Amino acid sequence: MAGHSKWANIQHRKGRQDAVRAKLFSKLSKEITVAAKMGDPDPEKNPRLRLAVKDAKSQSMPKDNIDRAINKATGGDGDDYEEIRYEGYGPNGVAVIVEAMTDNRNRTASTVRSTFTKNGGNLGETGSVGFMFDRKGEITYPADAGDADTVMMAAIEAGAEDVESSDDGHVIWCADTDLNEVATALEADLGESESTKLVWKPTTTTEMDLDGMQKLMKLIEALEDDDDIQRVTTNFEADDEVMAQL
Repeated sequence: MAGHSKWANIQHRKGRQDAVRAKLFSKLSKEITVAAKMGDPDPEKNPRLRLAVKDAKSQSMPKDNIDRAINKATGGDGDDYEEIRYEGYGPNGVAVIVEAMTDNRNRTASTVRSTFTKNGGNLGETGSVGFMFDRKGEITYPADAGDADTVMMAAIEAGAEDVESSDDGHVIWCADTDLNEVATALEADLGESESTKLVWKPTTTTEMDLDGMQKLMKLIEALEDDDDIQRVTTNFEADDEVMAQL
C-alpha cells in the first residue's frame, strides 16, 4: 500500500478523538462555505460544493453542520479566504505539500515556516516538490462494494484511470477534471463511496524508517493543528513493520 494511503489509515484511527473530530469539522465547514460562495449553493449545480459535502458526509459530519456552512455563504456571513499551497521538505528529505485556506496570508506563511523549522523540515518555494506529485481524483470504496474485477469494470466504464484493490478496500483514480463525472457514474453502479476528493498523488516516494516516521508524524500533526491548514500530503513510503509500530 502506498504511503499516502497508509497515512490516511493512521488519520482514520486518530480521527475518533473528539478534539480532532471538532477541528476536522471546522475545516470541512470552511471548504463547504468557500465552495458555496464561489458558485451555486445547490450541490447538484456546483461540482466543488458537491464534493465538499460528500467529503463531509464521509467523515460523519452532521447534516445541520453542512446546512449551516452553506447558509453562511448564501447569507454573506462567510469570511473571505485565500487558497494557498506551500511546499517543502520534512525529515529524511520527504516531500510535503501543505494546502491552506486563510484570511491572513502573512500569519499563515509565518506559522507554516516556523512549524517546518521546529520539526526538522525546510519550507521551499512553490514548485520545489510539486513535480513529485500528480493532481488526481481519488474515490474509495469498502472491500464489500465488490470483488476486484467488478470494481475494475465499473471504474473502466465510469472513465477512471486506475484501481488499487486490497483487503482494506478499493481506491479508484481518475483525472482531476473528471472527478465529479466519474464519481457520479460509480455511484450509480457501486453505490455511495466512502470518500471522493481531489488529492496530490506521489509519483516518486521517499523510504522512511521508524525514527523518520515519528518525526514526520510530529510535523504533520503540528501543521494540521493549525486552523488555516486544510490538508497535508507527503510522499513517504514505509513498510508494514514500521507502520505497525507507530
